[in-house]
Formats: sequence, structure tokens, C-alpha cells
Amino acid sequence: MQGSSPLISKMFGTVVVGVGIAGLARIRDLMNPMPSSPSEHLKLFGFVSRRSFGNINEAKQISLEDALRNEDIHAAFISTENKSHEETIRMFLEAGKHVLVEYPMALSAKAAHELWEMAEQKGKVLHVEHIELLTEEYKQLKKEVAGKDLVKGTLHFTGSVLDENKSGFPAFSGIARLTWLIDLFGDLTVTSATREKQKDKNYSRMTVHFQTANKKPLTWIEERGPGMRREKKINFCFTSGCLENFPEAPKSSVGLFMQDQNLFAKKLLGQVSKEELAAEKWRILRCLDLAEVIQQYCEEPEKIYS
Repeated sequence: MQGSSPLISKMFGTVVVGVGIAGLARIRDLMNPMPSSPSEHLKLFGFVSRRSFGNINEAKQISLEDALRNEDIHAAFISTENKSHEETIRMFLEAGKHVLVEYPMALSAKAAHELWEMAEQKGKVLHVEHIELLTEEYKQLKKEVAGKDLVKGTLHFTGSVLDENKSGFPAFSGIARLTWLIDLFGDLTVTSATREKQKDKNYSRMTVHFQTANKKPLTWIEERGPGMRREKKINFCFTSGCLENFPEAPKSSVGLFMQDQNLFAKKLLGQVSKEELAAEKWRILRCLDLAEVIQQYCEEPEKIYS
């Protein structure tokens, strides 16, 4: 029991900021933590929303000022729209709180690096949710890809229309796909990126070409339009053959947001190794750096990149 006894009674007061789909899931999971999991060390104090709710289940609505000032609140779960992530993270870090934020943590690489530095200077945990890495489908895919030599590959995502003023450029709002590619195949370099938009049809298609460290080509297509089904298609070719369908995956008994919440709680409790934290920081910031490069390619097609 050495070293663990002080943690037994350690509780972290939390607040959820933003009550969309993710925010409501966060409230639910904070109020019903998994028995004997790190999440039992989190206590929900309330939630913040621009809209007036009063209470949601047993959770009470509090003002943003209260959330920032209250010394019993140690951590904020930020589930607002993408464009306000940066400002909200900054406010809570400045108030000396730990932060969990839904991806993308910011809509520019510069802001992301600044926020990460700020968290480190203040000795606070900044945790970015990437539940796409926690799905059983992805875990099986990663096992399937492990140890194989890539020849070429494509990841094609389709989904319904997003309001870009709120969600940001597709390379940022779709960063979950980029995260998959970096996590599966290591560091990537953008070789080109283009974007087709049909404003009248509310249609958008972004096509990005990468090279792996071994100079193998990877393509990411992010396509959105009215009535498009949310779907991912893969075609990864290896020296040993091609993978065109996701491997069969079991259903997980633990929800994705709960798994993510447990990981955040483990970080608060100091139970995640320095190596894991460093690898995660590299991956998150690298993906945001690449998202920005992609946006620049798409928005400045006439510029010649050396």
C-alpha cells in the first residue's frame, strides 16, 4: 500500500461546461462512476451552460464565474462547440483548474502549443478526449495492422453537414481521422491537400495526401453533405495483402466517455507514466500541427510550397 494511501480519500470537484450530446454524457458518467474505478475520485459540482436549465437529473446549473472561483472545483470538463475550446481552456487554467476538453483542443496549432505550455507551467493536467482511439473497432484494427509493412492506404470518412463557423476547418473538426492515421502508421508528412466545396449543395470534400516516414503514400478523405451517412471506409494495402473491411469487434461493456473519464482521473491521481503522457502530448500536438498545414494547403492553392 506504500504511496497509495493518501489517494484513498482524494476527491476532485468537477464542473461540466456545455451541455450538448457530449456534455450530457459527461454529466451522466460523473454522476454514475464505474465502481472501483479512478472515476470514483471525481465529484460533480454542477454544470455551466449559456442556456437556462435549472437542474439536469441531480446536477445543478451554476454560473461560469462560480465555476472559476469555487475552490472546491478542481477540474473542468469542456464540452462546448469547437470554436470556444481555446478560450474556455485558457480561463480554467488561469483559474488554476485541471482541464478535460473534447477534441479538437483548439482550432490553431499555435493556440494548442500555448495552452499546453500554460498547463505545464501551472502544474495542471490538460487532457484531450480522443475516444476514437478507445473504440473496440479501432483496437481490433490496430491489432490487425501491427507489424505489417504498409504499401499504400486510404481512410475515407463521410458524415452530415457541420457548421464550420462553430466546428472549424475540416482538418480540425475531423482530427479523429488524422489521429487514427498517426497512431497506426507513425509520423506523417503532408504532400498535398485540396478541398472541393459546393456551397449551393452544402457539400464539402477534403482530400489529403501524406507520406509515411518510409515514403509510403496515405490518403485521407473527409466528405460531408446533407443526408450523408456517418461512415468510415478503409483500404490499407500491405506487402502481405489488403485490408478493406474493419475486423469484427466485440461490444465493450464500458462506454467510451467513461473510459476517457477514467483515464483523466488516473492522470489526476498521478497514475499515468511520464512516457505515456509524453507520447500522448506529442501525438495530440503533432496532429494539430498537421491539421494547420492541411488548412494552409487547401486555402492557398496558388502558393508554392518548397
